[in-house]
Amino acid sequence: MARTRTRYAPDSGLTTRMVTTMFLIGLLYVVFVGVLLAALRGSWPIILVITGGLFIAQFWFSDRIAAYSMGAREVTPEEAPELHGTIDRICALADMPKPRVAIAQSDVPNAFATGRGERTALVCATTGLLRRLEPEELEGVLAHEMSHVAHRDVAVMTIASFLGVLAGVITRVALWGGFARNNRSSDPVGIAIMLIPLISAVVYALSFLLTRLLSRYRELSADRAAALLTGRPSALASALTKVDGQMARIPTQDLRKAEPYNAFYFVPAFSSKDSLGRLLSSHPTLEQRLDQLARISAGLSRP
Repeated sequence: MARTRTRYAPDSGLTTRMVTTMFLIGLLYVVFVGVLLAALRGSWPIILVITGGLFIAQFWFSDRIAAYSMGAREVTPEEAPELHGTIDRICALADMPKPRVAIAQSDVPNAFATGRGERTALVCATTGLLRRLEPEELEGVLAHEMSHVAHRDVAVMTIASFLGVLAGVITRVALWGGFARNNRSSDPVGIAIMLIPLISAVVYALSFLLTRLLSRYRELSADRAAALLTGRPSALASALTKVDGQMARIPTQDLRKAEPYNAFYFVPAFSSKDSLGRLLSSHPTLEQRLDQLARISAGLSRP
């Protein structure tokens, strides 16, 4: 589907990073599948069916799975008039189709967007976020999430993440299927099969690093696009500060439930100050995001 132009500021840096990430991860994926086909020659139909089927299922259903996993429930304008009203204003500003609107029953103050494109997009806010933010702060957060839809980086992140994870899935399926029966160290095929777990680990690690680098940039890009669209970077900065500060008051159990989905969220949720996720976060630091918004605010105030 062709991308629809919106009034969100274009980001050539984001586009370049998305294309580069998809190319490199796709290349890793092709090399990995090629190794599997060479090592497991007698099982190539099964490998192709499994990889093709999983990829198609991920592309078409990943957004629904993600929304369901995070407890999103689609709401009507009658059920959530203020939330729908905010989305309507952003759509008018951005000149883009209205996404589906959802609410997740969670005290963790956050928001996320899913979807393969503008026509299938869903934007969700948690009850914790709606309760804590002022209207202009909420507008900034939702404008941030809708920029992910406008720039199509939601779909790119979903596919990019999946290609790396698929390497591990294929390896497990191959081993469970008994394909490693010929693993003598003197047999070239056996040696190749023994190397598959190592190759899989390398593919996954490289895919993880590439998607993390893209994810951090895309969050800064969404902040920038939202601030320029609404003309109120200070409101988005206030929302960021408030949401980040409120995370410390959320029960650890709730944070643990949210942590696996940090790549989708407006602000990541960590269940521990020493969490490894902080070092490998999908988001830039709060200071980096606030510094960028401060520079945008200064630029907008110049005559």
